Amino acid sequence: MTALNSNSANSENTWSGTYAADRTGLLIVDPYNDFMSEGGKLFEITKASREKADTFKHMKQVIEAARAAGIQVFIVPHHRSHPDDFKGWKFANPFQLAGVAGQPFAEGTWGGEFNVEFGPKQGDVIVKEHWAQSGFANTDLGAQLQQHSVTHIILIGMVANTCIESTGRYGMEQGYHVTLVKDATAAFSLEGMHAAHEINGPTFAHAILTTEELLPLMPEAK
Repeated sequence: MTALNSNSANSENTWSGTYAADRTGLLIVDPYNDFMSEGGKLFEITKASREKADTFKHMKQVIEAARAAGIQVFIVPHHRSHPDDFKGWKFANPFQLAGVAGQPFAEGTWGGEFNVEFGPKQGDVIVKEHWAQSGFANTDLGAQLQQHSVTHIILIGMVANTCIESTGRYGMEQGYHVTLVKDATAAFSLEGMHAAHEINGPTFAHAILTTEELLPLMPEAK
């Protein structure tokens, strides 16, 4: 079984096809209540893609396998909203400005707290918050990965065609081996999910897998 989807570049000469516990990082992107808990501001808008992928079930499986194997987990959170965000900015984008009105992940609110199930546990690295979409841009993610000797990153969480995609693409540019787990994420639309994994993903990701394909490639539990 190959871990590369048919559209990905062939990396058989540089990758063994498995994930070493001491070289792999699991990145859980934006595990906030507003995304992952019923009643969250963005819970319903991701429902169609989340239910089709069975996202939460697969996230649990990946996270449990990673923790059991001793893979380092990194929490990669979006900036917590404030009413005056982007005031005075020259080039805030429409997506950012829409967040000012909606205040997802608002500082000091339940929605801006980490989900109990998918958020950080003892020993996880909580990365500095990203302002837009890339978990690398203007954060310490790169430094944290280097300090933990990570060369391979596995991305799960929210959402597929924005923060997951941007973080993965940036990671590829920085020289990391990037894996997308297409049923351990969700998006605001089914079209967004399709674009993330079938159109855009193969231009930067080294592996695009289902959870079922990923789990046998991960180290056994310690």
